[in-house]
Amino acid sequence: MLAIKNATIYTMAGDVVEDGCILIENGKFSKVGKGLTIPEGVKTIDAGGLMLTPGLVDGHCHIGIGEEGIGFEGRDYNELSDPVVPHLRAIDGIYPYDTGLKQAYEGGTTTVVTGPGSANSVGGTFVAMKTYGRRVDDMIVKDPCAMKIAFGENVKRVYQEKGLVTRMGNMARLRELLYKAQEYLAKKEKEDPEKRPAYDIKLEAMIPVLKKQIPLKAHAHRTDDIFTAIRLAKEFDLNMTLDHCTEGHLIADILAEEGYPALVGPNMTTASKYELRNRDFTTPGVLTRAGVKVGIVTDHSVIAIHLLPICAGMAVKAGMDEYETLKAITINPAEINGIADRVGSIEPGKDADLVIWTKNPVKDLDCKVKCTVINGEVVYEA
Repeated sequence: MLAIKNATIYTMAGDVVEDGCILIENGKFSKVGKGLTIPEGVKTIDAGGLMLTPGLVDGHCHIGIGEEGIGFEGRDYNELSDPVVPHLRAIDGIYPYDTGLKQAYEGGTTTVVTGPGSANSVGGTFVAMKTYGRRVDDMIVKDPCAMKIAFGENVKRVYQEKGLVTRMGNMARLRELLYKAQEYLAKKEKEDPEKRPAYDIKLEAMIPVLKKQIPLKAHAHRTDDIFTAIRLAKEFDLNMTLDHCTEGHLIADILAEEGYPALVGPNMTTASKYELRNRDFTTPGVLTRAGVKVGIVTDHSVIAIHLLPICAGMAVKAGMDEYETLKAITINPAEINGIADRVGSIEPGKDADLVIWTKNPVKDLDCKVKCTVINGEVVYEA
């Protein structure tokens, strides 16, 4: 059991609790409020009035798959043997001792949604996992969490000598896969065993997508690619998140009407390719004000994951409301990725992931992490 007292608690599930107390049992939040009685003998952390938030959630990154400081050996995020690889699983490429994961929880991020890159039309499944642990199987929050698909420059660039050179070709390949998966599922569900199809590992991997058990995770920067992704999701009646959504501020009103959530970022980067030329720190704020549910992401290792609060702070500087920005790195990405039953807010029954900050992480540049707790265990203290 663990207790934290004298904290300014941002639960992200209601009002801020001043001079609040948290009780943690068996890795879960047990009680949250003011004036709680702390049982005798329980380890207690005095927050000294400091700001306490849920552990941060990075809703889109490649941590553990694209390892820090290694080079080729650590770059496992794109399987370049085939543009369509839905059967690949992020969990099979994650190294729990990647130094990026340590930087994550030392910087306040306790949960990440990580997976394949954007070189492939279909890259495989993402996993939601904690940033602290020795074995990926024990760090999982949800697996699979989403199916990665990609639009735009990356797929064209990587496969230009392998028969895929246009945005039209990429979309055609995605539609072909989904039509085949629909047919495969229909045959598989027939009562007569003799009419069921032979096992196909690629099409099998698409069944959770067709059944809306997991969303498509659509890599799209430009407005046209964003709309193409929406066209695909509508045609096959699929759930989807819009990842990066770099030009989302140009079409915010339309995206609000469409209703798909956006995971915006990385914003602290150069325009390394043409489709990033309209990137802007205002994007998450503009989308939020229009009514789009927004998460702010690092796309680690594009932006180092310990800079997630700084990325959020740049959105505040560009006009985004402070509390909405905190939501964009806690409860919003948790809800967008279907893991809000476990993480993203401080409520009884949820995983006891929290961070004590020296100041406001989205407002004060000199803010530091004082303490990080994951699953009720203190994993970092400054």
